[in-house]
Amino acid sequence: MRVSLKEIDQTEETTIQHLYQLYQYEFSKYVSSLAVDSQGKFKLADMRKYWSDGKYHAFLILANDKIAGFAMIREEEKNMPNFVEQFFVLQYFSGQGIGKAAAKQIFSKFSGNWQVLQIKNNYPAQAFWRSVITDFTNNHFEERYDPDDDRSSIQEFRS
Repeated sequence: MRVSLKEIDQTEETTIQHLYQLYQYEFSKYVSSLAVDSQGKFKLADMRKYWSDGKYHAFLILANDKIAGFAMIREEEKNMPNFVEQFFVLQYFSGQGIGKAAAKQIFSKFSGNWQVLQIKNNYPAQAFWRSVITDFTNNHFEERYDPDDDRSSIQEFRS
């Protein structure tokens, strides 16, 4: 399957917002404060910085030109790490290597230091990112738990 990234601008925000509803639904099993409003919708993503600040990048993840998910990335200056702010692959694309291919493309696109964080108890995300980063870096990364952030798992490496 051919995996590609399509950087989007504000004209495609509605697509990201629709996917973001699904992302929050999936994420709500790890974060009890995520809840729908009286209309049955999760809170919309605040995308303003992605349209106004050049260090923020929003991508659709495409599999054979079909939408498979999204990624939101913060690109930093030389000494600061780039950061995966949000990353989501639709459930029916799960296990096909699409997320792994997309993540590697992102790491290659933004060279430099990286920091990838997963919240406590999100064991599937922790396993996914460890696998991707191990493969991408040939096992040259550091992992730690953030004691100030409820033991979130953090991987740090250079691309």
